[in-house]
Amino acid sequence: MSLRTSGSARAGQYLALLCYLVFLAVPFLWLLSTAFKPARELGSLHPTWIPRQPTLDNFRQAFDEQPLLRAAGNSLTAALAAALIAVLIATPMAYVMARRRGRLAAAATGWVVISQAFPFVLVIIPLFLVLKNLHLINSLAGLVAVYVVWALPFALWMLSGYVRALPAELEEAAAVDGAGRIRTLVSVTAPLLAPGIVATALFAFITAWNEFFFALVLLKSPEKQTLPVVLTHFLGAEGVADLGPLAAAAFLATLPSLLVFALIQRRITGGMLAGAVKS
Repeated sequence: MSLRTSGSARAGQYLALLCYLVFLAVPFLWLLSTAFKPARELGSLHPTWIPRQPTLDNFRQAFDEQPLLRAAGNSLTAALAAALIAVLIATPMAYVMARRRGRLAAAATGWVVISQAFPFVLVIIPLFLVLKNLHLINSLAGLVAVYVVWALPFALWMLSGYVRALPAELEEAAAVDGAGRIRTLVSVTAPLLAPGIVATALFAFITAWNEFFFALVLLKSPEKQTLPVVLTHFLGAEGVADLGPLAAAAFLATLPSLLVFALIQRRITGGMLAGAVKS
């Protein structure tokens, strides 16, 4: 009976996983199909998954209508800077949270939990006023600062869990050899944290790359707008989308995230599993 129950449970898990994969794949495949369809197929009453006459006109039109390369450069700059700064700040803070038991660690943990409960709309007005006083409105530096603050709670949670999974005996051995806290963190702990750091940086990068609301509110100059904001320009005055070029541009916007995931998926999996385990 137990073997039958175990087999049924595993089959149910695989079925749920299959449904989830289909749920994720269908919108992307439809987006890909739409990107290569000519205008007359996009207006067809009987749409098909595979374009009857594939074309690259939508991609050419997308680049002609909007400055996609400049917007992608802005998004890449903001996302890379936010991911790097967030990891540099979160690594020592996560080490303190994991190894120290005191008011600072408790306050940091409370901030991590509470900060996740605030929606974007609730904080945008005070955030806008703070950035205005700092003269950071309509600048990529101000946007990077927002992305760093927004990514820090997840980065701290991820890396602190990973630090807890590391044996403290390694740090004690380094202390016996005369290494201080900073030397131990840089020479002993940080190399072992590499999978978690990579996974954390990747999630911070993708969050910043896909973010729309803060970029829409904080960036006013067209030359500074990020890719998600520029994608909205394919909508007409009455909300009618220029579907073909929009699908082509959206498809290109998803490629960096997919490529990065494909290249370092093993490190991501290792970092997430280790960060979720507490020894």
